[in-house]
Parts: sequence; structure tokens; C-alpha cells
Amino acid sequence: MGYTLKGLKYDVKVLLAWGESISGNKKITEFLMKNGFPELGLFHYALRNEERSRDWLMENKFPHLLALISATEGSKDARKWLALQGFDLLLDMALSADGDEEAYTRMLGEDMQIFAVLSKKIESIKNEIEARKFDPHKYSSSQGGG
Repeated sequence: MGYTLKGLKYDVKVLLAWGESISGNKKITEFLMKNGFPELGLFHYALRNEERSRDWLMENKFPHLLALISATEGSKDARKWLALQGFDLLLDMALSADGDEEAYTRMLGEDMQIFAVLSKKIESIKNEIEARKFDPHKYSSSQGGG
């Protein structure tokens, strides 16, 4: 297949830091934001549905990172946009983060392990968010019904 790194041309150390930020390391997130990679720091918040961060990504020429999040959340439009714009690696990251094992395997086969790992970190956060949405402990008896 041969991926392009379109939208992901970062030093491996920056990609590793991005992974830590995705996983919730606030110090690394702040470091990214203050050291020339605000898009990767704000991705942390956008992934967690923080609207201002999503807006910032769009307004500051990082729609591909927002599309990665939306495609991970199942948006067919975002997936189509990534494909049409040539963001093949981002598309496979999104598919993998949405549970597509073929996309994950494709990245591994193309020696793109770091991006495969990043996709699984994204998947983990999205799964946590979904689980919280349906957490029965979220609803206490003081809110009625019980």
C-alpha cells in the first residue's frame, strides 16, 4: 500500500509525546502546547469532546486531526473526506481506533507501528467516554427514580 505521512510529519519523539497526551498525561499535553505543537496538545481535549479545542483545530488549519476524531466516532463523511484528501494513514488510524482490525494489521504490515499504537490509545479513550455515557452509577437515587 505505502502510506503517506500527510498530516503526520512529526519527529518520532513528538509522536511518542502525542501518545502520552492522548492517554491523559496533562504535563506532556501542556509541553506540546507550549513547544510548537498546540494542535497535538489540543487533540487531547478535542478527543474528549471539548468543543473549543475542536473549533481551534478547524480554524487553525488542522481539519485532518478533527476528521481523525470524527472518523473514529463513525462519521462516514469524515472517513470519505480523509480518503478524498489523501490522508490514508489517518483514515486507517481512525478505522483501527473504531475497532477495524484489518486497518490495524495494515499499519503494522507497513511498518507504521507507532501509528497503530496511537490508534489503540485513541480507541481506549473513546471506549472510556462511551462507557461513562452508560454508567449506571452516574445516576444517583437523588435524581429521582429510585
